[in-house]
Amino acid sequence: MATAGLKPVASLLLVLNFCMYVIVAALGGWAINAAIHHGFLIDTGLALPAHFSPIYFPMGNAATGFFVIFAVLAGVVGAASAIAGSHHIQSWNYETLPAAVSSAFIAWALTLLAMGLACKEIDLHGRNAKLRTMEAFTIILSGTQLLYILVIHGGATPTRRS
Repeated sequence: MATAGLKPVASLLLVLNFCMYVIVAALGGWAINAAIHHGFLIDTGLALPAHFSPIYFPMGNAATGFFVIFAVLAGVVGAASAIAGSHHIQSWNYETLPAAVSSAFIAWALTLLAMGLACKEIDLHGRNAKLRTMEAFTIILSGTQLLYILVIHGGATPTRRS
């Protein structure tokens, strides 16, 4: 098979993306936990503040809440996509390609959405080190996930039947 040389590259990208997606999901989980613990409590007789947002995060800026939510979604879907992609890497044939590419493409689309929100968050300034790490990983993942899709798509060839 002429494309068998792409299998180690796809395996490396799969492991790299899985680890990075897990880190993004874990950091996003930390941010959501911090937001829940520092949230606004409404008691009897209290009214909501004038500019109350249900996606309020005490760290970061106005884009942080949206970025964290979509980064966690991208992290979970990306990690699941990597687990599904491991079956394709093991068999490395044309029959397992559609499932691997479709799940990887959905993860990439969510990662691009989170990357756009990360760019907006960078533009607004005022983030801590964990959010900057999430932003960097999300931006890097948008490229490595696309490279992974291209490698597995170029690596499988149709089987010939006699």
